[in-house]
Amino acid sequence: MGDASQRISVTHQTPENASTTAASSPNLPAERERILLAPYAMHSADSAGRQHPEPSHPYRGPYQRDRDRIVHSSAFRRLSQKTQVFTGEMGDYHRTRLTHTLEVASIARTIARALQLNEDLVEALALAHDLGHPPFGHSGEEVLNECLQSEGGFNHNAQALRICELLESGYPDFPGLNLTSEVLEGQRHRATKAGGSKVESAVTTGPLLEVQVVDAADSIAYDAHDADDSLELGLLTLDQLLELELWRDARDRIQDYARLNPRQLRRAIVHEVLDWLVSDLLEASRKQLLQSKLASVDDVRKAPIMVGPSAEVAEKKSHLERFLFDNVYRHPGVLVKRKQAQDALRQTFYALVNEPDKLPIKFLRLSQSQGIPRAVADYLAGMTDRFAFEEYERLATT
Repeated sequence: MGDASQRISVTHQTPENASTTAASSPNLPAERERILLAPYAMHSADSAGRQHPEPSHPYRGPYQRDRDRIVHSSAFRRLSQKTQVFTGEMGDYHRTRLTHTLEVASIARTIARALQLNEDLVEALALAHDLGHPPFGHSGEEVLNECLQSEGGFNHNAQALRICELLESGYPDFPGLNLTSEVLEGQRHRATKAGGSKVESAVTTGPLLEVQVVDAADSIAYDAHDADDSLELGLLTLDQLLELELWRDARDRIQDYARLNPRQLRRAIVHEVLDWLVSDLLEASRKQLLQSKLASVDDVRKAPIMVGPSAEVAEKKSHLERFLFDNVYRHPGVLVKRKQAQDALRQTFYALVNEPDKLPIKFLRLSQSQGIPRAVADYLAGMTDRFAFEEYERLATT
């Protein structure tokens, strides 16, 4: 971890020499990681690099650059108008795909710092993890998967890889974002785990701890926030959720909860659920890491999953998730909106497959190498909810 003198020399720069140090020390990010990160963390100095080599940056490490490229991408911006669980027609309180992504990144960074993992890599992975979601959330994904059955199907995790490696076009010298191997590897693990047929054989080792952290943070975020959104929209009552052990236990952990009004109590429980799930995850993961005696990233790649909740909390989470599936994701009001969106997306897909000349020129050209159905899916998957409905109406009236 470095001795005290090393730690002081890095963390206590004076204003006069700070800029000089940054300008003259291209390995400053790597040096900082060497001091702060655990040996089983993914250090940027050990990165496998990028498909298209680029010179290093004087004060940003490779994973910081990945994060910035993702945030500045058009695919990331469009997440602000894509459904998480509930469409925009149902209100403006609930999460969008973008706010969910930011919440996952926040939780993941907290976990990574506590476990001495690479926060920059974790943040890049978290910000990229939902880039491939089409309009209307999982409803849209189901439609595109159905439409592309003869083409290998559609999976939002695999689509995120297509965006990062092919579809984004912000750089003149290469397609995609030219992200580091570790960020692409992490997304490839997600696609493989979710059954993305195009990438099934692409991953042969276990996921980095940073990848595991993002998966865990994603689960924690939607467990807490989908329930919160459902309460705000009136799809659930607080009494219903308090029948679940996880929510009831979280309420009981709040001091003097009886003095809170219903809205205050709801928010206090959501905060407690988040804090409890993260704290439990850290305690369970630290035990796993201590027992495993991992000494390097190579050890991590050969080991089982290390980052996860305790068995007791995992069971309570599972009960909550089954409840949310039955009572929220399959709520009659939600299903009506889902069907409307799915019908529009399905009809738009087949209209464009039958008349590909109506595609934008970028995707018409893409169809020459990728095939018309896949190029149409790429076009549709990049749309916001609003634009998907507009395109449906345009094609329906021409």
